[in-house]
Amino acid sequence: MKKVYGILLLSAFLASAASSASSAEDRDYNVFIPIAKYIRCGDADKLSTWFADNLEIAIISKPCDSSRDQARQIVKTFFSTYTPHSFDITHNTGRSNMKYALGVLNAGGERFVVTIFVSYEQDYFKIQQLKIERVE
Repeated sequence: MKKVYGILLLSAFLASAASSASSAEDRDYNVFIPIAKYIRCGDADKLSTWFADNLEIAIISKPCDSSRDQARQIVKTFFSTYTPHSFDITHNTGRSNMKYALGVLNAGGERFVVTIFVSYEQDYFKIQQLKIERVE
């Protein structure tokens, strides 16, 4: 009986450790792959699913705090004015719960620097800050 109890305890411990490891792995995956894809495609609706409930957004202007819906509309307007042709992440860094990326967006015949800051909250990454600035 002690052997069975010990095996059950060991199994429960290993399952718990595997669950913790997978949640740490989730935070370590490259969150910028899907985000870059939606920027490259100019898909404001799918990009906005990554937005936090409230985020800082600056698109060719001064930064402002916006709700997810307001930010989606701002990005949608930008994409309709400047149709994206390409977007590449040039640098990213961070820890498992906070990440930062810089990228270059070619859109509407112009070049833009895109800054994205994400944080890991409630089992998901969310964009906390998005800046799109024209390259002079």
